[in-house]
Amino acid sequence: MKHNPKVLGLLGLAMRAGQVVSGEEGVLAAIKSQKVQLVLIAEDASQGTKKKFTDKSSYRDIPHRILFEKEVLGHAIGKKTRAVIGIVDPNFAKKMLEMIDCSH
Repeated sequence: MKHNPKVLGLLGLAMRAGQVVSGEEGVLAAIKSQKVQLVLIAEDASQGTKKKFTDKSSYRDIPHRILFEKEVLGHAIGKKTRAVIGIVDPNFAKKMLEMIDCSH
């Protein structure tokens, strides 16, 4: 997916609002406790990481999307790199899904 600046901007806003969980362990814990509404997985994450988070989120009916590179995802939330990001707030998640799915 080409870098959609609107999605990345919304991701940064969600981070500043404290509605983002990042890093594999944090997102995994948030999925298990069903605190996340959307899981974003980097395109260049390892196959094992992609499979783990796709399976876990699908099992719990949490939408997920594979998009951007780790560096782009990380940069959007002020980190160096991130393979996985969870969106906690349902409104941010809904808007982000709309933006991602419309741009395909």
